[in-house]
Amino acid sequence: MNTKKSILVAVALLCIGQLKVYSQADTAVKQFTLQAAIDYALKHNMTYLNVENDAKLNDYKRKEITGQGMPQINGAADLRDNAILPTSLLPAQFINPMAPAGTYAPVKFGVQYNVTASASASQIIFNSDYFVALKASKALIDLSQKNVLRSKVETAQNVSKAYYGVLINKERIKILDININRVKTLKDNATALNQNGFAEKIDVDRLEVNYNNLVTDKEKTLRLVEISELMLKFQMGYELRTSIELTDNLSKIENGEDAQNLNADKIDPSNRPEYMVLQAQQKLNELDLKRYRMSYLPSLNGYGLLAEQFQKNKLDFNSKSWFPFGYFGLTLNVPVFDGLQKNWRVQQAKVNLLKTQNTFTQLKQSIDLEVQSATVNYKNALVSLQTQKKNIALAQNVYDVTKKKYEQGIGSSLDMNTTENDLHTSETNYFNSLYDLIIAKIDYQKATGTLIK
Repeated sequence: MNTKKSILVAVALLCIGQLKVYSQADTAVKQFTLQAAIDYALKHNMTYLNVENDAKLNDYKRKEITGQGMPQINGAADLRDNAILPTSLLPAQFINPMAPAGTYAPVKFGVQYNVTASASASQIIFNSDYFVALKASKALIDLSQKNVLRSKVETAQNVSKAYYGVLINKERIKILDININRVKTLKDNATALNQNGFAEKIDVDRLEVNYNNLVTDKEKTLRLVEISELMLKFQMGYELRTSIELTDNLSKIENGEDAQNLNADKIDPSNRPEYMVLQAQQKLNELDLKRYRMSYLPSLNGYGLLAEQFQKNKLDFNSKSWFPFGYFGLTLNVPVFDGLQKNWRVQQAKVNLLKTQNTFTQLKQSIDLEVQSATVNYKNALVSLQTQKKNIALAQNVYDVTKKKYEQGIGSSLDMNTTENDLHTSETNYFNSLYDLIIAKIDYQKATGTLIK
């Protein structure tokens, strides 16, 4: 009995342990690098997945069109019960030579039951529409794949911006904490000096205002972190109520490692998904024109049927009551005149092709403009960030000197308050410049077709 209890207790403890492990696994915070976040989005973002589904649909459509060129075979069976046989009139003299001329006798022909079992087949031998449609279906697959690539780039762009937005807001929180602690220390010291008669109340009030403003900024930034994380999860297709942890940092971007040797003149526009999509669209338009031109050609189809027919007044399906029949043939359709409809379709296809060529020219110019602008914006953003770095160092130096003077009693609280505000402003400007640099970098990568490696 004790052994059974021991076993039950052990099993119960094991189950509890397993449940605890599962519970911890379910509540564990999942970590993401930027690339991992992009990879996750490419598996869970609904917009991107629907573009992939469109590509699958077009592949199935291509297979459907291919099947039209294969033999089309059908089987059929028909059972007929001639409950009332139709009546035919025959010259009465056929039945009775003595019947008066010009008279007719009613006669019923046939049997009660008639069963037909057949198999028919047809095959396209030559049809210009089919062959062009087959090529067009392959071109449509290519277009779908290019659309998938374009959607992949857009997804990566959105995830990247949202990811870095979270990182920057979290860095702002860290700096705000440092500022809050620094101002709190100054405020506490000023309060103690005021209580001992060595500082005026206005000095404490100024620092109190600074402190309250910083606390308010932190509360706003904390809410901004929550919103930016929700935006990132939305772009990733991640559960909004589940926590995530971002493991990348901003050091590489801050150092400007990717901004070296930028040369907009060496960019190949064919690397852009939009360019690839337009190439595929042009191929479809060319095939459309070819289809209408070839519609003047005749079409040839083959067909055939084999069948057996059962005829008897009883449904005993005696083999002697089955009678075979069949036929084979060819159908040739030759277009003669259609009111010039084909001609006007050809003209429409030519115009559509011309429009595509014009769009090509415009797209090349647009890509060139986008690359040039993105390159300038990226360089400017990097210069601005470097300037803001220097400004922080200068503001920090001014703050340190002013603080020493204030502590030695040779500086005013107004100067101390001003330098504190200047330092906070320079830090805010730095993070704004850093975010601008990140956006400029992502836009540059998208413009040059290098966002997705």
